[in-house]
Amino acid sequence: MRLVGLTLAFLIVACGDSGGGSGAASGGATSSGGASPGGASSGGTSSGGTSSGGTSSGGTSSGGSAGAAGSGGIASGGSPSGGAAGAGGSAAAGGSAGDAGAVPLPGFGKLLGDCGPLDATEILSPSPFSFQNSLDFGGAAFEYNALSTGGKKIFDAGNLGGSSIHSEIFSYEVLYRCELATLLKTEAEVKYTDTGGKKTDLLVQIDGYKLGVSVTRAYAYPPGTPYAESVAKALLEKKLGDILLSSKNVVPADAWKKQILHILAYDTQHRDALAKVYPQVSPTTRADTIVMVTVTEGNDGFVY
Repeated sequence: MRLVGLTLAFLIVACGDSGGGSGAASGGATSSGGASPGGASSGGTSSGGTSSGGTSSGGTSSGGSAGAAGSGGIASGGSPSGGAAGAGGSAAAGGSAGDAGAVPLPGFGKLLGDCGPLDATEILSPSPFSFQNSLDFGGAAFEYNALSTGGKKIFDAGNLGGSSIHSEIFSYEVLYRCELATLLKTEAEVKYTDTGGKKTDLLVQIDGYKLGVSVTRAYAYPPGTPYAESVAKALLEKKLGDILLSSKNVVPADAWKKQILHILAYDTQHRDALAKVYPQVSPTTRADTIVMVTVTEGNDGFVY
């Protein structure tokens, strides 16, 4: 796996979905809607993952330095900086793209940090891996026409309930732009043995492999409230446990090689709180999962 602008560290992070319905840009004004303090918002099942042992390194592309990432886990320190890499690749019907050397692909928001296609090493390994990046919307409002083909399909399809549609859209947008993911199925299209059992949010293809994507948010209401470690741990244990169940529940035709837990975090404090409690979660619960944390910046209220 090629990672962009790495700084090595070994603090591991994951997160849960907290708050919902309302939100505010990180550092901006609150948006309308009612989220209950401390309440968990919907956003599908989640998985966890930590990384152990080795460090990561790799080539850099123009712009973008991350706090840390790789098989050692996602760092709680460091802020992304720099510019996004140039355009490249052509989008296909499901949202696939071309040249891996051109990531991140252009799109809605400035994407910085770990950005490079996952390959068979991460996907087929039984070990967990973790990566971190950021998505800065600046002052822009949500714009449907700025989404990829896959992002528009997710928006048009809606979800199975809750207020998580925008987080699922931007989870896919990050995976499309950084990992050259193709959208295979939206949430309602994935089939399960038990229709009342645990489900995942998206089915994508990366590097020729099917991957389930469970999307969740780290967010404390009202905006600016510190993300409590007790809340982080409770949400983390729930989401990581859910993904094990959804992986068992999916029908063979839609079965994935691995799941990605993609967490959209309100700010770096939320990410850091989760990093602190993550090692307390059982290794069995964290196992065999890729964790990607994307810290949102700018006018991000519609995500939360």
